[in-house]
Amino acid sequence: MRCILPLLIVMAAVPAPARAAGDPSRDVLWAALKTCVLAKTVANRTFPCLDVDLGDKERPGTAVLRAPGEPTHVVVLPTVTVAGLEAPALRGTIGAAYWRAALAARHFVSDPLKGRVPVAEVGLAVNSARGRSQDQLHIHLDCMKPRVLASLKAHAHAIRGTWAPFPIPLVGDRYLAMRVPAAEADRFNPFTALARLPGRRDLRETSFAAVATAAGDSEPGFYVLAYRAPRASAEDLMVHTCSAYGRAAAGAISLPDAK
Repeated sequence: MRCILPLLIVMAAVPAPARAAGDPSRDVLWAALKTCVLAKTVANRTFPCLDVDLGDKERPGTAVLRAPGEPTHVVVLPTVTVAGLEAPALRGTIGAAYWRAALAARHFVSDPLKGRVPVAEVGLAVNSARGRSQDQLHIHLDCMKPRVLASLKAHAHAIRGTWAPFPIPLVGDRYLAMRVPAAEADRFNPFTALARLPGRRDLRETSFAAVATAAGDSEPGFYVLAYRAPRASAEDLMVHTCSAYGRAAAGAISLPDAK
């Protein structure tokens, strides 16, 4: 009983999502996150997460969780309730903190591939409200599709410091693109940048992705891509068979265009 009581106290301290009487299947990620926070708080362990940072007065807490059955697909989550990229709070300092946490977590994708895929080819993506299955903000990390990387490299000259249409569709969707110089990456806030997209300001129908600039780019940093649609999902730019992609990059196999 003495062991159970601290667990119950800590569990009570983890706030439940503010959504009332919603679809419980959309809170599965939140339930897993609570388990991670509990394990870290009580036993200094992170399971089932790969990493848990409880944060402090200077930075918000985050956790890294691997998608079941997908060795390279991980998500970075806030340890407090944040529904999605449309949340107004993300346009403050915590938005930049979550961006930095996601960049720092990219090695959880590349490490299992043992050098076959560089960290620079690991992308970030956040889906729209109807394009996601969970109502806790989660930043997807995985390899970007080879043809997406090739398109970004080929049209890098068209990506500037402010939002502008990307010259060609990416995986069938028309994106806006901007670049973030390496010197500004630490203080960049993608959620603030999304609020400045041209046109209608419906962040619930907005999705974005980001990846490091191609090798040899004259302005190193990051490409940031965004588009709007009722079920916008920039995660479609990723390939969740990334372990196969690593072998393909080495010339061993050809990779199907996984969605």
